[in-house]
Amino acid sequence: MLSPPTGPGQRTARATGSTAPAVRRTEVDAERWPDVARPPSAGAARTAIARHLVSRALDRLGLTTPDGPAGPLLTLHDPDAFHRRIGRDGLIGFGESYLAGEWDSDDLAGVLTLLARHVDELVPAPLRRLRGLWVSARPAADRNTRAGARENIQRHYDLSNDLFAAFLDPTLSYSSALFTGFPAPAAALSEAQHRKIDRLLDLARVGAGTRLLEIGTGWGELALRAAARGAHVTTLTLSAEQADLACARIAAAGLADRVDVQLRDYRDAEGRHDAVISVEMIEAVGAEYWPSYFAALHRALAPGGRIALQSITMGHRQMLHTAATHTFISKYVFPGGLIPSRRALAAHSASAGLHTVADHGYGEHYAETLRLWRERFTAARPAVTALGFDAVFQRMWEFYLAYSEAGFRSGYLDVRQLLLTEGTHR
Repeated sequence: MLSPPTGPGQRTARATGSTAPAVRRTEVDAERWPDVARPPSAGAARTAIARHLVSRALDRLGLTTPDGPAGPLLTLHDPDAFHRRIGRDGLIGFGESYLAGEWDSDDLAGVLTLLARHVDELVPAPLRRLRGLWVSARPAADRNTRAGARENIQRHYDLSNDLFAAFLDPTLSYSSALFTGFPAPAAALSEAQHRKIDRLLDLARVGAGTRLLEIGTGWGELALRAAARGAHVTTLTLSAEQADLACARIAAAGLADRVDVQLRDYRDAEGRHDAVISVEMIEAVGAEYWPSYFAALHRALAPGGRIALQSITMGHRQMLHTAATHTFISKYVFPGGLIPSRRALAAHSASAGLHTVADHGYGEHYAETLRLWRERFTAARPAVTALGFDAVFQRMWEFYLAYSEAGFRSGYLDVRQLLLTEGTHR
């Protein structure tokens, strides 16, 4: 399985950016990254099964064949540790092996996209029923109670405003953009983010005098554009870092009299509003609290009001499996989060008395957004290092961006813009 470096007469994998910073496991900070610094102890049988299944899958997909058809390559540096990790922890182990520098690729997103497209073929059907042996349940501590939600949000969004500024465009929009064509040039990202925001504002009919509630402030760009239309905006966040920068940006734009930024849980939203907008916030809510989330949306809506919701989605069966599983993303990136299915969105919104008027998907746009973020992140590595984020963190963040991009390129994930109203069709 070990793929040697390419040489004369061998194929060269398609590169989409510079490779991640090199990591030697012996140099990993064991206090900060305990499960990366040490490969887990895995039984010989589990390791052998993992080696057999993974080797067969990677070979069948051509990921370890340097002289085969052109395509992405996965290069193993420590096959034993790689298989031990997968044998013990499944996909979490696969990701942690990358963080530990035990495997690499000069087309990380390409490798992950190919795996995502064939995810249902990687393990024989009879063995899929034994997935419980390779996965663990989500930690109870990650539940999105009021206290838990604040901690979970802080673990991601309060990492550093400067970190996010290093790879987001100047609008600081951390959700899918809406492009006019592909491949999308880097210079088009800010305009594409404004196009996405304006479409949501139009869906909710936000204009002069509109009382708008935004659930999930981000760094304030949607609130800024709504206020520039003449709306009066109340925007909620649990991230102190985001709130501080959003307030500064709003004040600098001279719109502080139209925007009220509140450090407040969505469950504690007050007042009735003509429009409610929530952009990629539901993914952080957790399935247990989706009824509370949609109830809060409905409660906040004035008669005749409109809700514009943007959400990442996955297939319903995949969602049910993910909900019961501790994943690489829930462990390292978004604790407590879960991407809903369209079926779950429809069921929970209807149970709250909301009617879906429009539902538009544009997952290919998210793939392009993530590609541009990943390219900006890799270009900004010196700045990220200067902020104090070590090589393992940088590999983790690049893996997260590439992993997410692969989800959208493969069709495993989608992103939807929905219009919801109260009761009957409006």
